[in-house]
Amino acid sequence: MPTSDVYAMDHGEPTWAVPATGAARFSWEYDDGRERLLALYQKGKDKQWDGARRIDWDLEVDPYDPLGVPDESLSLYGTRHWAKLNEKDKGELRRHYASWQFSQFLHGEQGAMVCAARIVESVPDLDAKFYSATQTMDEARHAEIYGRFLHDKIGMLYPINDNLKSLLGDTLRDRRWDMPYLGMQVLIEGLALAAFGMIRDSTDKPLPKQILAYVMQDEARHVAFGRMALRDYYKQLTDAELREREEFVIEGCYLMRDRLRGVEVLENYGIPTAEAEEYSEQSEFLALFRKLLFSRIVPCVKDIGLWGKRLQQAYVDMGVLELGDSSLDLLMREDEEVAERLDAERFAAEERARVAEVTEAIEEGQRPGG
Repeated sequence: MPTSDVYAMDHGEPTWAVPATGAARFSWEYDDGRERLLALYQKGKDKQWDGARRIDWDLEVDPYDPLGVPDESLSLYGTRHWAKLNEKDKGELRRHYASWQFSQFLHGEQGAMVCAARIVESVPDLDAKFYSATQTMDEARHAEIYGRFLHDKIGMLYPINDNLKSLLGDTLRDRRWDMPYLGMQVLIEGLALAAFGMIRDSTDKPLPKQILAYVMQDEARHVAFGRMALRDYYKQLTDAELREREEFVIEGCYLMRDRLRGVEVLENYGIPTAEAEEYSEQSEFLALFRKLLFSRIVPCVKDIGLWGKRLQQAYVDMGVLELGDSSLDLLMREDEEVAERLDAERFAAEERARVAEVTEAIEEGQRPGG
C-alpha cells in the first residue's frame, strides 16, 4: 500500500526541497586522524546490523494498544472528551498517538540521514567523514525500521511536525559546517534518545522494545561523535561565534519543547487547536515527559562548551538547568547494555528452543516404531 494512503491527515507535497548552502570539503591527509574518533569509526563498522534479521518482525502488535503505556500519558485523558469515548474509541486514540509519535521518529531519522550525509560532504577532517559515512547507514536503517513498524504493525502515519521541520530546515540551510552536528547530533538526536528511552523502559510490548533498544545502541555512538567533534572545534571559536551557536541552541530547544505535544492528533479528532494546546499544557504526564526529554541535550550542550548566561537562563525558564550535571557517559553505557542484554536473552531463549527441538526429535527416534 502506498505511504500516501496510510497518512492520517494531508501531508502536502510528496517531497520537501531544502536549498543546501556551504562548501563541499575534501581532505588530502589520508593518514591523519584523531585516535578517539577513528576508534569510534571502527566501532561504527563493527556494530552494523540488519534490521530485517535482528528484529523479530513475526511478533504480533495490537495496533489499538501498540505500546502498552498508561492512558494517563494521553493528553485527552481525564477531559470531557475522554469521558465520551467507549473502549473502541480509546483504542483508536491510542493508535493515533502511537502513530504520531513513531512518525516523528521516522521523519527525524530521515533528517538525521540527510544531515549525516551533509557532514560527510562539508566537514574538513577525514576521520569525521569516515565516521559520518557509517552514521548515514545507521540512520537509513532506522528510517527503514520505523517505516516498516508504522506500515505493517500500526497501518497509519502522520506528517512531520511543523517545529521539527523548522529545526531541520534551519540546520540544513546553514552554511557553517558544524551546524548539522549541532542541530542534529546534539538537539534532535539528543531529544530523540530521551524519548526512545522513556518508551523503551515503560513499554511491555516486545517488538517496540526491540526496535527502540537497538536504535538507541546506534544513537549512543552518534551523540558521542557529535560531542568529540564539537568540543574540539568550539575551543577555537571566539566569544561572538559561540554566542551565535548558543542562540541557535536556545531557539532549537524551544522548538523541540513545543514539538512533542501531539496537538495534531487532537486536531484530527476535531478538537480546536487552542483547546488541544490547553490540554497538552495541563497534562502532568506530558509536563514531566517534556522535562525528561532534555536529559540528554542539556549535559551535552554543557560538555561541548556552550554554557553562556543567556543559554543557562533559557534552561532555567524551561526548568531543566539542573540536568546539566547528568552523566552522559553513564546514560550511553546503559543504552549499550540494554541492547546487549536484550540480545542475550532473546538468543539464549532461541538456543534453548532449538536444543529442546533436537532433544525431542532424538527421543522420538529412539521410541519403538520411531
